[in-house]
Amino acid sequence: MPDDLLEQSRYFLKDSIRKTIDFFRTDQSRNRPPPPIAKPYTPDSERIDLLPPHEFNRLPATDLLSAIENRESRRKYSSRPLTHEELSYLLWITQGVKQQLDAGHALRTVPSAGARHALETYLCVLNVSGLDTGFYRYLPLEHQLLVVSRDGQAASKLVRATLNQSWMANAAVIFIWSTIPYRMEWRYGLAAHKVILLDAGHVCQNLYLACEAIGAGTCAVAAYDQEEMDRLLDLDGKDEFAIYMAAVGRIR
Repeated sequence: MPDDLLEQSRYFLKDSIRKTIDFFRTDQSRNRPPPPIAKPYTPDSERIDLLPPHEFNRLPATDLLSAIENRESRRKYSSRPLTHEELSYLLWITQGVKQQLDAGHALRTVPSAGARHALETYLCVLNVSGLDTGFYRYLPLEHQLLVVSRDGQAASKLVRATLNQSWMANAAVIFIWSTIPYRMEWRYGLAAHKVILLDAGHVCQNLYLACEAIGAGTCAVAAYDQEEMDRLLDLDGKDEFAIYMAAVGRIR
């Protein structure tokens, strides 16, 4: 990064940290209703049921200390697919809803400032048993997958959007997290943007540990073409945009 851009980036970061939250100027303080917990979908959308959490005891397990000690970024994957059950587990571990508190708040498997949870989870599925190649969105309240598009060219499109990181085409699935900033801005105003990024870190760390538990590997990715990635997921780039991703596959 050029020095002038680096300095500018650091300035905005420090400036955002210095800002205090004015709770009298947020939409929450104005008694405006909170935005919904999850992005809506049309009733005729195709949805796929996932393995419910109470059946996760079917899957292999490891103790937390071993998962932490073995955790590392893994970019080499075998050709063996992930199972439908394993994908169900990874989705719930990273964004599953444990309890809905009201129309705008929920307790999930990861922490979030004010229980706002401003992230959405998309998947680029390449090698998962029982699922066609293509793009999907996780519905956390229903614990289901919504079919965005079946696409035989999903791997090449994903590689192009991630600045030609060809190793990602060998993954079983790529988790792509977008943010809907207003979910957090409703409560925190300008300070929302810092905690959204912190939330993304919580989610990805859960994915790392969960992958270790089932004998899979993952690698977080932050290098991608913003406009291309948003276009790939049909996001407007303003009210919702991609912020983070991670490839997952069997350890080779």
